[in-house]
Amino acid sequence: MQKASFYNASLYGLTVLIWGSTWIAIEYQIGVVSPELSVAYRFALASALVFAWAWAAGYRLRFPWRRHGLLLVMGACLFSTNFFLFYHAAAYLTSGLMAVVFSMAVAMNIINGRLLLGRRSERRTLIGAALGVVGIVALFWPEVHSFDLNDSGVVGLLLSLAGTFCFSLGNIASARAQAMDLPVLSCNAWGMAYGALIMMVLALAGGAPIAFDPRLPYVASLLYLAVFGSVLAFGAYLTLLGRIGADRAAYATVLFPLVALLISTVVEGYVWTPVALGGVALVLCGNLLVLLPARARLSKPAASQSSH
Repeated sequence: MQKASFYNASLYGLTVLIWGSTWIAIEYQIGVVSPELSVAYRFALASALVFAWAWAAGYRLRFPWRRHGLLLVMGACLFSTNFFLFYHAAAYLTSGLMAVVFSMAVAMNIINGRLLLGRRSERRTLIGAALGVVGIVALFWPEVHSFDLNDSGVVGLLLSLAGTFCFSLGNIASARAQAMDLPVLSCNAWGMAYGALIMMVLALAGGAPIAFDPRLPYVASLLYLAVFGSVLAFGAYLTLLGRIGADRAAYATVLFPLVALLISTVVEGYVWTPVALGGVALVLCGNLLVLLPARARLSKPAASQSSH
């Protein structure tokens, strides 16, 4: 039990720390190369690395064609379309508002998990998720308060919601694949390959110029996003999802904006307010509710063993 909890906590911490730092890296991707191509480059490189890793580790990489439909859904929802939508939402919304919307992945995973997988969430998971979303709103309250629901604001909000919904559907697809005993690493390799292909086709269909930025900031951020943000973080997150469920794993989407703000404090001079600190407290309380094992769950086995 303790070993499993430590492993889950390690996967969770790795996901939060890496994804919390990718927001800075993504900023260096904007410019010469279109968002579609940048996402295609990222996941083409990540896919090649994961295929090599899976092959070296002896994981099976051949699946029946009917399984590739599920892998294609993962590629479309987790490794392409969601990023494409958020890149374009950034033209209308601040990163803080996008973080608020993305934290709704917790609620979407709870609903989609119930509808599509028939999984019920524990009451404390629901309460923890609610605390986390309220905390994120408080954390980014100045941006929420100043949000203007004009035409551009509605467009940005809809794009962000669509991107979050895609991410949630990708979570459910991954959970279903793991329920079929498909290896996470192999699924990620195929999903990333499909995602890169989708983005490349979208770039060509949209007339985006085929370009590459050889300057160090772009190349370094691309490598970081591919190796750490994709290979390691997605591997950790989706493994965690299979172990503790989509609803609880998705709480990482609430916690990693805190890491992003801590980095912003050092790099960009972010100033903390009492409301923001209160938001952090709510997020951390929600995090404890969602992730810590319940006492009742630990005590019941002991009680049942003593009765035999």
